[in-house]
Amino acid sequence: MDAILKYFRENKGYALMKHMRARRFQTRDIQKLVKAGRIVKVKPGVYRLADLEIGESNGPVEVCLAIPKAVICLSSALAFHELTTFVPTAITYAIPRSDKPIRLSHPSTESFYFSEAQYKAGIEHHETKAGHIRLYGVEKTICDAFRFRNKLGEDIVMEGLKTYLRKRNRDLNKLMKFAEICRVKGIISQYVKVIMG
Repeated sequence: MDAILKYFRENKGYALMKHMRARRFQTRDIQKLVKAGRIVKVKPGVYRLADLEIGESNGPVEVCLAIPKAVICLSSALAFHELTTFVPTAITYAIPRSDKPIRLSHPSTESFYFSEAQYKAGIEHHETKAGHIRLYGVEKTICDAFRFRNKLGEDIVMEGLKTYLRKRNRDLNKLMKFAEICRVKGIISQYVKVIMG
């Protein structure tokens, strides 16, 4: 069982059942560790060390492990990219429209269904202290926020755009490319002109 715990530590405190089976770890030993409170079942097939230090990035990592096609988006992506002072109460993620939702008991989540073109555009991969996450890049996140502005609220969306436009490394061509994909080019162009004068 020490080998199982070592495997968890080597993988930033997380493990998938299918990967543990591939390593020939016994299911009964994994269950014993769960009963002993050494590891926690996040959802069927996803486990983490019980004494893992929970940080801000753990939630997105757990979502990306539990839902293979999940891409962190909207308010959670705005927060990750430090484009908002708003603290999301749930992890927001996108999945393709054709997929079925997966219910997680933890963390609290909210799913959004994107068309294939809007789902695939702008996905980035980030390594955090807690592990690997998939999320949309800065420009795509801004455009998604405009697409869902009625749901997110005008304040959060405008704060995100203004914060982005203050960045030295802003890329307006890239922003407009994603605005076109997200079908919000007209409204974003208007706001950019007003804000930048």
